[in-house]
Amino acid sequence: MTQHNPLCFILMPLGKRKDATGRAIDFDAVYERLVVPAVLAAGLDAIRCDDAKAGGILQKQTFERLIMSEYVVADLTTANPGVCYGLGVRHATQPGSTVLISAAKSAQIPFDLEELQGISYRISPQGMPEHEAKYRALLTERLVGAQAKPSDSPLYQLVPDYCPPYEIGGKPNAERQGGDLSGLDRIKSGVFRENLLQTADLRERLLEARSLGGEAVRTVEARMGNLAEVESGLVIDLFLSYRAVNWWSEMIELSRRMPPALAATVLVREQLGLALNRAGRGEEAELVLRDLIYRRGPSSETYGILGRVLEDRWEAALNAGAKDKAKELLERAAEAYLKGFESDWRDAYPGVNAVTLMELKEPPDPRRREILPVVYYAVEQRIRSGAADYWDYASLLELTVLANDEAKGIDALGRSLARVRESWEPRTTARNLRLIREARQRREAESPAWAERAESELLQAAERGTARP
Repeated sequence: MTQHNPLCFILMPLGKRKDATGRAIDFDAVYERLVVPAVLAAGLDAIRCDDAKAGGILQKQTFERLIMSEYVVADLTTANPGVCYGLGVRHATQPGSTVLISAAKSAQIPFDLEELQGISYRISPQGMPEHEAKYRALLTERLVGAQAKPSDSPLYQLVPDYCPPYEIGGKPNAERQGGDLSGLDRIKSGVFRENLLQTADLRERLLEARSLGGEAVRTVEARMGNLAEVESGLVIDLFLSYRAVNWWSEMIELSRRMPPALAATVLVREQLGLALNRAGRGEEAELVLRDLIYRRGPSSETYGILGRVLEDRWEAALNAGAKDKAKELLERAAEAYLKGFESDWRDAYPGVNAVTLMELKEPPDPRRREILPVVYYAVEQRIRSGAADYWDYASLLELTVLANDEAKGIDALGRSLARVRESWEPRTTARNLRLIREARQRREAESPAWAERAESELLQAAERGTARP
């Protein structure tokens, strides 16, 4: 019989998230460079929670892992509601083998980390873990120490007569509880671990299928079986895999076959709007996104996608010669982007698009002069965080053209070109600069020569398909 290491379930945010101080932290890097090596060094197998992909839906599989896993590591840096809820479930069902971690000075944790013997690790200005060897060793030490199974749950410490419903590892304490808790007995047959391995295998197959095309993604979907019985995070991976291969119709169809609760999440509705737009169904996309805003409230992301839908419809109307319709759609697109920026001043994407479209109006919207400095500040703050990419510098370049700031513009151009990853990136920026130039030419306004050179260099970079400045 194959022997397996004990499981350690990792509760932490996915991707890059900001803490209360505004720091952008790369939690994938924390997971891969700090947590996983520490868990493996303790003789455990790591498995990560991916509930965040499912828009916060509470999954049966997550509850099972919280109960059954011999160990849990919970990262509380952002006080993520899903992580805090999961920690509460763990503390209620298991007295020990739970280790807490958090980035230092996160200023969001709703309770005293030191009192719960948590580990406070260091983060660089770029959002990456620092002094990794030190904190890996400390986390490994805590996990090894937890093998003695001391009580680390405040519930069991403060209410010593409270009896855990399950032994660590998922075996039910039916005799002590006086009830039949045999629903989780399958842990003894290894089904729990088999399901984990199957999910991991399907996720790897999806990752590979993205590079092979839509038919490969569809083949992996066929192996999943009934989507109602598949982990929500894996269904989201499938959904985004169809997006990665531009199979918009399949994305739309998959959204209808998902479990209703998953299909109603913000992520799925936003991406459905994107897919409908790419499939040429812009009016339907607008309805989906406006309904989402009505039900879930405004957000920079949702309004940003809505703005893009309306902008694409504006461009189509303009090319078709429908001037009155194009004028209306341009107005609505600019307003959608502006509302997105007002929803979260830290998200510069809708702000940049708002001031650009205001510049394209006939006559230009005078509000752009008031908004431009605020958007400038948002972009520069993002760059100062140390986590800037192509789009941050490209946004800065676009703003410098709008503000006629040659010195900053030339610098932003060079930094943008040095960060090009895909040829479509500089092509998109060049298109935006062209629209600004053409709008000014129609008004017989001067178009600065340096901005035209920037447009030309971006197009050359797109043709080369390289990141050379």
